[in-house]
Amino acid sequence: MIRAAIIGLGAIGQRLIKNFTDHPDIIISAICDRNAEVTRETSERLGNVSSFTDHKKMLEEAEIDLVYAAVPPKFHHRIVTDVIAKGKHVLCEKPLANSLEEAESLYIQAKEKGKGIVHAMNFPLNYSAGSKTFASLIKDGYVGKLRRLELKMHFPEWPRPWQQNDWVASREQGGFVLEVGVHFIQQIQKIFGPVHVLNKSVQYPEDPTASEIGILAQMELQDGTPVFIDGMSQIAGTEEIRFTAYGTEGTLSLLNWSALEGGKLGEPIQRIDADSSLANSLIDELVKALKGEKAEIIDFEAGYQAQNILEKLRG
Repeated sequence: MIRAAIIGLGAIGQRLIKNFTDHPDIIISAICDRNAEVTRETSERLGNVSSFTDHKKMLEEAEIDLVYAAVPPKFHHRIVTDVIAKGKHVLCEKPLANSLEEAESLYIQAKEKGKGIVHAMNFPLNYSAGSKTFASLIKDGYVGKLRRLELKMHFPEWPRPWQQNDWVASREQGGFVLEVGVHFIQQIQKIFGPVHVLNKSVQYPEDPTASEIGILAQMELQDGTPVFIDGMSQIAGTEEIRFTAYGTEGTLSLLNWSALEGGKLGEPIQRIDADSSLANSLIDELVKALKGEKAEIIDFEAGYQAQNILEKLRG
């Protein structure tokens, strides 16, 4: 049985608790959060598992095989460094860290100090039916030769109603480019290969501590294929996240994380059913990796590569 610990019991940490508890090969052996009341309530709900408000004390005292770091980005480097130093497997929330320097440090630690340690990132698009079908159709030549990639991120309100906290709204470690855009940066790199930032224009509100309200960016793949980002928040309308590939034979979009739309030249754009057989589970893949089996995980190297582009976009 794999003994898992969770550090950070906010909305993100709570989201994966059920995935851990539902897996037959995992037990949650410890939890940690600086908020003692949240820690106590979560411990009681999980059957009085060991609970801590200090992650170092937890790493010293609890019996743990895997640690899920679900804290805000500015704490990733310090906490994950401590986890690696203890020789524990680690799942880290995205982005890998709060700067390119910190991300590189964690990548190097995982590569050099973490021999035998599984290091993985929580990039859920890699396991969902919609995004995996998108990748499969691209591989099978649905759009033909790729002509352009576009990422549209429009939010009537940021942070969104269910994300109301200080750090998601902050310029230091929040904003929709970091929270949402990094998922698609990672997908671009995985499906299409390396990408380079050519230029970008970022709009900020008057509040110097608040995150961006707009971005226009031009990037390119290694073969020169253009990649455009159009992001805005605090606007009229409904939320829309659309990742589109235009090619010589057709167009394909991943819409709002899971829906697929596409069409061949001369045809209208229409709904495409995702292939549910392609979907898998991050937790299942983690368990495979911890057992030494072949697994689909996004490691710290991929996290570092995504952060490299993220920081160039954020400036």
